Amino acid sequence: MRKGTSLWKADWLAGVVIVLGVLIAAATTDFVDNIEHSAYDLGVRGSSQAPGDKVAIIAIDDQSIDNLGRWPWPRTRLAKMVSDLQAGGARAVGLPIILSEAQLDPGLVAIRDINNFYVTQLAPLAAGNPALAEMGGKLGAAEAQLNTDQHLADALGQAGNVVLPMQFTLGEPQGRPDHAQPDFVQRNQIVAIRDRIGAADNGLLPPDTLQATPPIALLGEKAAFIGHVANNPDADGVIRNELLLVKHDNAYYPSLALMLAAKSLNLGPGDIDVNLGEDLRLGKLTIKTDPFMQMRTYFYADANGRPPFNEDSFFDVASGKIPLTKYKDKIVIIGPTAYGLGAPQVTPISAGMEPARILAHNVASILNQNFFVTPAWGGSLRWALILLAAAFVIFGLSRLKAGPAAAISFVFVLVLVTMHFVLMKSSGIWVELMLPALIVAAGYVLITTKHYLVTEKAKEKSEVQSAESNRQLGLALQQTGQLDMAFEKFRKCPMDSSMSDVLYNLALDYERKRQFNKAISVYQAIADYDPKFRDLPQKLQRAQKLEETIILGGSGMSSAAATMILTPGNDEKPMLGRYQVEKELGKGAMGVVYLGRDPKINRVVAIKTMGLKDEFEGDELVEIKERFFREAETAGRLNHPNIVTIYDAGEEHDLAYIAMEFLHGHDLARYVKPDALMPVSKVINIVYKSALALDYAHQHNVVHRDIKPANIMYDPDKNVIKITDFGIARITDASKTKTGTVLGTPTYMSPEQVAGKKVDGRSDLYSLGVMFYQMLSGTAPFRGESMATLMYKIANEPHASVFDARPELADLLPCMGAVIDKALAKEPEQRYQTGKEFALAIKACVDSCKKDSSEEIVDSEE
Repeated sequence: MRKGTSLWKADWLAGVVIVLGVLIAAATTDFVDNIEHSAYDLGVRGSSQAPGDKVAIIAIDDQSIDNLGRWPWPRTRLAKMVSDLQAGGARAVGLPIILSEAQLDPGLVAIRDINNFYVTQLAPLAAGNPALAEMGGKLGAAEAQLNTDQHLADALGQAGNVVLPMQFTLGEPQGRPDHAQPDFVQRNQIVAIRDRIGAADNGLLPPDTLQATPPIALLGEKAAFIGHVANNPDADGVIRNELLLVKHDNAYYPSLALMLAAKSLNLGPGDIDVNLGEDLRLGKLTIKTDPFMQMRTYFYADANGRPPFNEDSFFDVASGKIPLTKYKDKIVIIGPTAYGLGAPQVTPISAGMEPARILAHNVASILNQNFFVTPAWGGSLRWALILLAAAFVIFGLSRLKAGPAAAISFVFVLVLVTMHFVLMKSSGIWVELMLPALIVAAGYVLITTKHYLVTEKAKEKSEVQSAESNRQLGLALQQTGQLDMAFEKFRKCPMDSSMSDVLYNLALDYERKRQFNKAISVYQAIADYDPKFRDLPQKLQRAQKLEETIILGGSGMSSAAATMILTPGNDEKPMLGRYQVEKELGKGAMGVVYLGRDPKINRVVAIKTMGLKDEFEGDELVEIKERFFREAETAGRLNHPNIVTIYDAGEEHDLAYIAMEFLHGHDLARYVKPDALMPVSKVINIVYKSALALDYAHQHNVVHRDIKPANIMYDPDKNVIKITDFGIARITDASKTKTGTVLGTPTYMSPEQVAGKKVDGRSDLYSLGVMFYQMLSGTAPFRGESMATLMYKIANEPHASVFDARPELADLLPCMGAVIDKALAKEPEQRYQTGKEFALAIKACVDSCKKDSSEEIVDSEE
């Protein structure tokens, strides 16, 4: 019996079950395939080949629809574009637009009816009547003018290099088609087909099709070639492959991408050789395929934020804005990209890629010989790694301790993942390696879980033994007044009625020390176990009220003030001057900030406090007190919508305070990191408003001296900013200005501020320029490993262009670099002399670029 029990507990048997379970899941579900595909997509995105400049796209985009009218357009527009590209020297033109139905303009139908009537009824009379003969000629000319298909056919015939698409419906046919395909379709068949591996016997053939829908004969006859546009997505709906061939009525037809590449090389269907299940040869190019003649497309990534292929708007080309010589010797793809046109597909690099862009990737992959292949040895390698992973899970994990087992499992999985990406990136080789990695990962996790569950009972027994020790030690610590350490010990004990009694007494001890927040924590721990314990609800409610009244009794508070404000058992809110204190908001640069209310007018305020006597003494106390009230005097005379309003100031029991406007929102410090930047238009609007606010302050002889994101509050709901903390502002009257004192935050200090020189409003504008630079780019213009290095760079070294940190800004607002450069000039005389001048420069730059944010700035100024 013991042998049987130990057998079922054996790790090797658990390993066998885990391996079989993963293999069964891989064979019966899409779970492992989805992981393989996700890893494949990551490998595609991590590859970095360049597509070259052979392929260009002329996009029927939103701009073209807005200017030329809704789609579909008269085919005369396509005809003119084909003719223009021929004149410009385009090598080949791909037109991935389905043209399987004639375009019948209502006017054309009417003219044809009239013309038919003329031919049958009036033409016999025209011989003796010149007017009737002239009418017949005009009717024929009008019909020809309205026949847009004929115009396009004439352009196709004249160009001789246009490849058209053909629709095929994939599926297993039950018989033969109703009729053969027309000659202009059959001449595109691939006839050089070889079967060297028994592909037909093993079912390794291109997909069959149920139905074929060619372009109308008028256009198909004039096309250089015709290629299919059938898609064969993977089970997850992602397009990863290009179906180079399809089979229809025992004939093989090439894809549009293949024929477009062939036309660019002056080759045709007769120059294509196929080895079924192996590869396809186009002239001297060899394209490795999977067993079903699919090429795993190399999807090219964006380079430096730009799309891989040159793409121009159809309207820009048609209107002459872009010269046709740009397309000389290029393969040009004309296709829809506008919203609502076409059928965007999911690809490894995009959640919605238009067919014209997919076609560009496929053509470039063929011509550049960039594609992913699975070599013949790939299957053998995969199964060898599966067996190795299974052996490790079954025999290795059972013999290893936890540390080595984790390390080896991690290294095994890491090696497989690294091998996967290295093979794809360096050689374009894809081998499915995620299944062996999954076997090892699942084996480690599940066997580790099994070990945990088996040993859990032993741990529980040990915890019961240690609980009593923690209880006794906690009681001893409580008796000596070490309440926090006692609580930590009690937390390690399982909760029961006796522990509730112990914790209740601990909470009472916390209350005696007026540490009501800690008492609440203890009461809450009891409530989690028994919410109706004794008078717990009343105790908890009372402690919460007392916690709110304790906010002015911190260690930095004078004992007199604490006695005045805190009365045990008194639930009333404390008062500071005329203000009722509600709760603590946070710590400011000069003290604690509270939320308060003026009960006379029911106005909510922020109260900034400082316990002066406990922090300073003697002459230093006098100087600090003067500086504290100077903040109120300085900021209190400023009345501007973008500067915080000061209501009152006073001193009570050595606690100085300033009552000011309560601000909603948050400061701008959260928006200076690269992954949390605000939209450019909002940044510009904020800096614009800040410059005007500083201009107002400077006109009133007030210099802030510490402009930075943390000192500007922003309310996103109302799009309002407020400059705060004029705590180190100084009146700039000559009689009161001192030099030789460095105040402010180092990153945002001006060169003259770093040097300890006399500063004026231009120093604030420099700091605002630093903030502007950082909020646009996510990095400061100067950085240093030490304070000394940073201050040296600010004083002596030029800053890098904001476009170096964020290149896309150069396209969006090219003039903004000059605006920031002037704001960050080393010499004050070279900067903007006033905040208004700074703001007008920003507005002029935005207006010149015609961005949407221009309207925001104008509105804010008004």
